[in-house]
Amino acid sequence: MTGGDQPIPGYNGLSRVEPTLPTQFYLDADHYERELRKIWYRNWVYVCRASELVGPRAFRVFTIGSQQILILRDQDEELRAFHNTCRHRGSLLMQKPCGRLPGPTITCPYHSWAYDLQGNLRRTPTRSEQRDFDKEDYSLYDVGVRDWNGFVFVHLDPENARPLEESFDDSHILDHWQLADLVVGHTYEKIINCNWKVFWENFSECLHCPNIHPQLSQTVPLYKQYFMETRDDPEWEAHQRAGDVLYKPGLAEGKETWSKDGSPCAEYFPELTAEEIARGHTYCEMIPSAFVVGHVDYVRAVRLRPLGPETTEFQAQWLFREESVAAAGFDPSGVVEFGQQVIDEDGAVAELNQRGLHSIRHERGALMAEEYAVHDFHVWVLAQLD
Repeated sequence: MTGGDQPIPGYNGLSRVEPTLPTQFYLDADHYERELRKIWYRNWVYVCRASELVGPRAFRVFTIGSQQILILRDQDEELRAFHNTCRHRGSLLMQKPCGRLPGPTITCPYHSWAYDLQGNLRRTPTRSEQRDFDKEDYSLYDVGVRDWNGFVFVHLDPENARPLEESFDDSHILDHWQLADLVVGHTYEKIINCNWKVFWENFSECLHCPNIHPQLSQTVPLYKQYFMETRDDPEWEAHQRAGDVLYKPGLAEGKETWSKDGSPCAEYFPELTAEEIARGHTYCEMIPSAFVVGHVDYVRAVRLRPLGPETTEFQAQWLFREESVAAAGFDPSGVVEFGQQVIDEDGAVAELNQRGLHSIRHERGALMAEEYAVHDFHVWVLAQLD
């Protein structure tokens, strides 16, 4: 800390060295299973856009760890979610990843137990049901499901789930982006060979930005100074009072959005405030599985899914107003290519980080002052595991 031992008013940075999580948290298979049980099976997890489940009987199967979840719309188009497991002897129910049920029942492909779209058991093939057999005792295993502004989330422990909105850092921060009405303009998916936490740690700091993201750092001046926010700077008051362009919040002069040349690909969202426009990017985080970023002309939604101790599935979608997509000459390639470049840069350095963790000497690392959000993430992980 600069300025002696006295805290700097308003400064975000860590005042002392904080240790990272133990290295085995990123490598050990048994610990990975513990995180699935304690974190991924006990928190809301983002699955897909609601527009990917359209109309009665539309379904999708989503896997979290070892758990297959069946998400569908019933005859009234209400979202339902269940474990993709028959209550008879445990067979999988749906074998296809997505589609539309041919009728108003979910029928097990093994012994033909049939359930309605609310998960209630309706029939079995037996010729002689035992007197103590009650179909009401064998409904499908329920999974919590919510549609939040067009984003579908599931929770594997619905009876103990806290409200979905409490999973966000600020569930109203993107209210002016009309999220529920947006359409998917582009999807980019890749497998990153790193632990899921490595990705979140990289997301939570900008000490890597000037070196790893040179083009992005030209777009966001603070990133070039190794900062995410103005108050990450220990001299933030003096720099902001002086109007120093090197520490300017928001985007660089002449840049309106995250794109190859800084120009938007569509008209601005009409309800944005002057502050939201000047900021250039507004983040909403939904740990452990997603974050959403609002720009002046589009929204970017990112989903993470752990596939193993050292493997993570990454999906990014670019969302636009329907009017923008329908407009003559609409071309999102500038924003998409810019975003994919940032993703690929982050993915490559996350894999570099993961490979280095295999050193038998490296038991844990140390966090610098600017990595306060990484520390906050570590505190959250440890609390979840407690």
